[in-house]
Amino acid sequence: MTVTNDLERLQRLLDDAGEALSEHFYSASNHVSALKRRADEASSADSATLQKVMEHIAGAITALQFQDMATQLIAHTSQRLRNCADQLARDTFGDDEDGTVVVEIAPLRPNPVTQDEMDAGSIELF
Repeated sequence: MTVTNDLERLQRLLDDAGEALSEHFYSASNHVSALKRRADEASSADSATLQKVMEHIAGAITALQFQDMATQLIAHTSQRLRNCADQLARDTFGDDEDGTVVVEIAPLRPNPVTQDEMDAGSIELF
């Protein structure tokens, strides 16, 4: 149960970091897009620089993918640990006066995330 609590704390930290990253990403992207539109209208040499900045911002989205994958893995691992703890408690203590011990079913899939690396590309955020 201690490990499950640690995983829950890690989940909260990742959620906070992912939310902050998303906010900063969208804010920076909006500001750079506005600057790029103005530079394009003026045929400025800064347009190429702003295009590079947009490419770097687009590359930052992989960090958001990492947060999503990590969240799925933490939730999956927490469910498995909870199942193991419940089974151990049931086997050790058995049923009590309230009735039969209920053990949550362990996740059927061995791993919710099959991806083990990330590349930049088109990504849909929701």
